Amino acid sequence: MTTPAPDPTSGPAPAPAPASAPGLRERKKRRTRQNLSETAVRLFLEKGYDQVSVAEIAAAAEVSKPTLFRYFAAKEDLVLHRFADHQDEAARVVAGRDEGEAPLEALRRHFLAGLARRDPVTGLCDHPAVLAYQRLLYGTPSLVARLYGYQEAAERALAEALGGPPVAARLAAGQIVAVQRILAEENVRRIREGEEADAIAADAVRAAALGFGQLADGLPSELCVTE
Repeated sequence: MTTPAPDPTSGPAPAPAPASAPGLRERKKRRTRQNLSETAVRLFLEKGYDQVSVAEIAAAAEVSKPTLFRYFAAKEDLVLHRFADHQDEAARVVAGRDEGEAPLEALRRHFLAGLARRDPVTGLCDHPAVLAYQRLLYGTPSLVARLYGYQEAAERALAEALGGPPVAARLAAGQIVAVQRILAEENVRRIREGEEADAIAADAVRAAALGFGQLADGLPSELCVTE
């Protein structure tokens, strides 16, 4: 980071707005995709991931099985749809940063803002729907394996946004994505062990300062220092 009711795991984090609003056809496609994902997650939570077939999901969402596969290439993607909005999030933050702001500073500021609003993608969220989604995700090996592909896509997008020599950009992107992932996983671990998000918020902020501080010490100066 994840039901038919408003779900705090399902929306993307704030990012630079698109140049124009999507058309009617695109909005319909988005609604269909969202409905399929929410229907699948609801069934998986009720019955277990391996006990629900793609055909059952399609029937519950009132579409055909071929239609479902036009929107989602694999069963796992129905769950990981909630990560799709975040695949290029870091890249969008870098591309949309304030003039003169260093990429790393923009990402640090964005992550801290996510902690403050308890964005599930930071791990600092103890909403019951979020916790149920996390149990589904991290308790299903095939979903965890599929998640790595989403993380690789995030690294590639961020590397492109950072620019510079390809290898250096990819190394920097990998380090940044890894730090954000570890920070989120630590928050998730503590909440799953029974601590409340508000109780660990200060620790999460300190951990973020440590993580981004270590990045600043190790990444090329042009990625870290404001011009």
